[in-house]
Amino acid sequence: MAAIGDVARLAGVSKATASRALSGRGHVAPDTRERVERAAAEIGYIASPDAASLVTGRTKNVGVVIPFVNRWFFGEVLEGVERALLAAGYDLTLYNLSPGGPERARVFDFFLARKRVDAVLAVGVDLSSHEVDALDRRDKPLVLLGGSGAGAARLAVDDRAIGQLATEHLLHLGHTRISHLAGHGAATSPESVPGLRRRGFLEAMSAAGLTPGGRAHIVETDMSLPGGYTAGLQLLGHPGRRPTAVFAASDELAFGLMRAAERLGIAIPGELSVIGVDGHEYAELFGLTSIEQEPGEQGRLAVEVVLRLLGEGVAADPLPDSGAPLPTRLVVRSSTTSAPR
Repeated sequence: MAAIGDVARLAGVSKATASRALSGRGHVAPDTRERVERAAAEIGYIASPDAASLVTGRTKNVGVVIPFVNRWFFGEVLEGVERALLAAGYDLTLYNLSPGGPERARVFDFFLARKRVDAVLAVGVDLSSHEVDALDRRDKPLVLLGGSGAGAARLAVDDRAIGQLATEHLLHLGHTRISHLAGHGAATSPESVPGLRRRGFLEAMSAAGLTPGGRAHIVETDMSLPGGYTAGLQLLGHPGRRPTAVFAASDELAFGLMRAAERLGIAIPGELSVIGVDGHEYAELFGLTSIEQEPGEQGRLAVEVVLRLLGEGVAADPLPDSGAPLPTRLVVRSSTTSAPR
């Protein structure tokens, strides 16, 4: 098996120079680095990550915590995270985190806190103070993309403003019987993503003089296409209470709602306007009006913050302590129109 000394002899440099050239740590002249890389490729030398970690104290591995891997938004974020980490020479260990129970406790108390990861990136997860402290005690930088966790660097869209903008779009079209399809826990967890979007909806309705319990009806459901379909049948099934517009907390919820409306013979947008959130790749196909965000780009930005906290690369924008929301935009398509007379 080839060793670093073999690479150094072939390239005509010291072992320390060969190591710096292949690890990317420390200054090495470009022509020297190229000569070392050619020598390593010629004899098939592959640097040992375990040996490098003994020297640097780094594993070049980031733990990524995510609640779903089979939903479009989280899949797009994960792809952006993976590409950015690989480009920076890092690997990732993925943890598909359940809402609670002993499995979740093991992830934070053992796997992330004691296993060899340099930092943790949590995507769309609400962390307890105990979970944040477990990482902080072991000096593992923590970055949140969405979700919550006191004291951690956090990047997020402004979900409350998203709820307001989506609802105001429907109000400006003349709708007054507007309902909201919210994610589970929106009412009981006001700082969660579903909770903040629900709050934005209620504030926009209240500003328009439309109070909850009257014309502002909310149904909580799983934030998925099947969840939107089931809740849509419930919401639209009674003609006497039927809204003329619905703000769905995600595009997948909106797709399910649109399928339920089709089954019930309700025309979109003639009888029902629908708006979602995310900018799903199928939004154009469905003609869905949506508050679009860019999950892949969000994943890349989150990795930039992780690397900044690890002392690598250029400063991220936005900075961890800036509080600047990530960008979103309203894209109007054929699923929303003026309220029916």
